[in-house]
This record gives sequence, C-alpha cells and structure tokens, in this order.
Amino acid sequence: MARLLSNAILKGISRASQPPRIVPASFYHIELRFSTTIPNDPDSHADFQPNNKAVNESGSCSGINIKELVDKDVKEHPVVIYMKGYPDLPQCGFSSLAVRVLKQYNVPLTARNILEYPDLRTGVKAYRSSLASSVLFVNAIISSLRMLKYLSECNWPTFPQIFIKGEFIGGSDIIMNMHQTGELKEKLQDIAGKEESE
Repeated sequence: MARLLSNAILKGISRASQPPRIVPASFYHIELRFSTTIPNDPDSHADFQPNNKAVNESGSCSGINIKELVDKDVKEHPVVIYMKGYPDLPQCGFSSLAVRVLKQYNVPLTARNILEYPDLRTGVKAYRSSLASSVLFVNAIISSLRMLKYLSECNWPTFPQIFIKGEFIGGSDIIMNMHQTGELKEKLQDIAGKEESE
C-alpha cells in the first residue's frame, strides 16, 4: 500500500514538472457572440433581453419596414444574398461557399448580414412567401412540378438565401448545383456583361 501511494505521488510530481500540453483550441477570435434561441424570453428581465437599435419595436429598420427593405433590395440589385456575416467575412461555411461561387462570375453582389438584424430572418422568409404566392397566382397554368418547386421555396429553412433578378434561387447547395450544371452562368451572363460595359 505504501509503495502504491509513493508511486502515485511520484507520478503526480513528475507530471507537474512537465511543460503544459498544447490543447487544440482557437483563441484567435476577435469577437465572441452569444445568442439564445429565444430572442424575447419571457423569463428574462427586459434589461437583459437582446435589443437592436437599428430595428425598432414595429419591426422596422431605421424607419423602414423589413418587408419594404427586402423588397427594395431584391428589386434594386441584380444579386442579393441574405447571409450570416459579410462577403469578405462570412460567419458560416454555407454562406462562404455561396459567396465564393458568386464571386467567380464577377457580378455585383449585395449582401445583408442576418445576424445583425434578427427580424430580417423572418422578414426575408415572409417576403419570399408572398413572392412565391404571387408568382403562383400569375402563373396558374405552370405545370404541377414547377408549382411544387415554388411551394417548397416558401418554407426554405436555412440561410444564405439568394435572389437573382428578383427571383428566389435558394441556398448554397442550389447555387453550387447550378454552377456545376452551367445554369448559373446562363442566369448571370447578362448581369456580368452589364457590369463589364460600365
């Protein structure tokens, strides 16, 4: 028993004298963000609930309604991406992939960081839903397969969400698939041409 105890003490002393082991971790993050899945948790005091000074209680962003903001973005810019982060500093692998694919075509890219504006997430989904329903109404004769495509777009659950020429395209997987088949090149061809001629 005494021998086991002395061996344990000696092992402890020898480990203490060794240099600390390097543990794989990332300490190079400039900024840490903490988020809750429930932005307006009723159990949280109002002083501790998240607030965004750019978005007020009525759901507007500096006096502009979120739906109007999304509508304006989609109508004024040929390529709009609602993503986590910015094109130069994406905060999500899927957003990074979508930006890299779109940058290959040298098109003007307008992006909004959905992490800055929590209401923008739901605003983009609501806009897309109203866009899809109006498209369904106007194109009532379209084949049922195409209608199912529009209906499935109404409930697109993830970000990034990409709009090209006012049409909701999808996320990074759809953009990547379109890039691989050449469909994205055709869709962006006239946009890239306009940018080069100016």
